Amino acid sequence: MRTFDFAPLHRATIGFDQIADLMDRALNADGSQPSYPPYNIEKTAADAYRISIAVAGFSEDDLTVEVKENALVVAAKKIEDDTERSFLHRGIATRAFERRFTLADHVRVTGASHQDGMLHIDLQREVPEALKPRRIAINTVGATPRELDAKSVN
Repeated sequence: MRTFDFAPLHRATIGFDQIADLMDRALNADGSQPSYPPYNIEKTAADAYRISIAVAGFSEDDLTVEVKENALVVAAKKIEDDTERSFLHRGIATRAFERRFTLADHVRVTGASHQDGMLHIDLQREVPEALKPRRIAINTVGATPRELDAKSVN
């Protein structure tokens, strides 16, 4: 496997250390990412996303969704049932899990819903007004607007 050295990126840039760290984590992931529970990430609009996680067998009380330090953390712990059961086949996994999603700057969770064994988490990217592109008026120094109009006619 090829390894990359991000040291030059750290030396030549300021404020991009999160990107380098993210790339380093992604490249060093050796397939040890948990595969349970399965999930989808879809883009529902230009700046809106939805994460859908299959949580069959879990109730709303068993699930927790929280955001901390630019990470969305979804966890579940099944409250054990006291009744004695004898399974012939147990294919529905209800084991505890914790799944983390790293959120980009200005992405916030707008809501979560639990329906038909699926946990849906809606996200929205909200760029602050200060970071949106804006048009700057250009002023001419030393000439009034009428003088400029007269010169452009000649």
